[in-house]
Amino acid sequence: MYALFPVFAAILQAGSFTLDKITLLQKRVTFRTYTSLSFPLSFLVTLGIFFAIRPPFSTDLFFGTFFWLLLGSILLKFFGNLIFYRALDRDGLGEMQIVELMVAIPVIIVTSILFTDERTMALVIPALVAASAVLWSHWERRHFRMKKSTRTFLLFSFFGAPLGAALSKMLLTQWHPVSLELVNSALISLLLAPYFFQSIGRVQKNTFRYLLATNVLTTIAWILFYTSYQQLGVVYTLLLFSLQPLLVYASSVFILKEKIQPKKVIAFGVVLVCIGAAQLLA
Repeated sequence: MYALFPVFAAILQAGSFTLDKITLLQKRVTFRTYTSLSFPLSFLVTLGIFFAIRPPFSTDLFFGTFFWLLLGSILLKFFGNLIFYRALDRDGLGEMQIVELMVAIPVIIVTSILFTDERTMALVIPALVAASAVLWSHWERRHFRMKKSTRTFLLFSFFGAPLGAALSKMLLTQWHPVSLELVNSALISLLLAPYFFQSIGRVQKNTFRYLLATNVLTTIAWILFYTSYQQLGVVYTLLLFSLQPLLVYASSVFILKEKIQPKKVIAFGVVLVCIGAAQLLA
């Protein structure tokens, strides 16, 4: 059952990211407006799930080592989301998904070095091949072509994503995924509170529907993603989650009418082959 969680998460997150781009194309919606409203909505969705399933939750998890792990995880997620949606506001959806897959390389390498249970070569090698294929697809005329805001996101993620993955893996040894997502969204909402009160009156009703829909999808996706981290490991989760950019890229072409790039189509084909090989070998 857990083996399908990364796939379900990929499908939900693909739908969410497509709605994200549509929302950011609306009038009077900037990346600051988007993020300041999204986290409170995500908190409410997670709160509903929390009361529905009643996961274990203890105040002891806020003390000692777990306090510092939680603080680091929240700060990384806070700044990472601001930088990501700033870049998404200014760049194409397909481009952003390619960049996210590039970041999988350092995450896989660092995670397999730090944690012995992540060193299954039948998973690590296909995951690295898949991420490297995506890296190749972004190389044009001896350089990477991307906007300044996207380069900032890539630089932040290259160092922050491996650390964030390690922190999440350690937190999930004791935290339930729903409880962890609830606390993450609650505390980040508090950090964004000044922007929230500035933004709440600027969003039209139609745009708010997009915001609500995308946050329902992404909240459930993150819970499934954390559960997969906990039950299946980081490398396995990232490998199967590679389907998500494929789905997003397809939606960016067919819904948002972004240009088809053959190299990226080939790269996504390699990703699918790697996923199949890992399933057979692991």
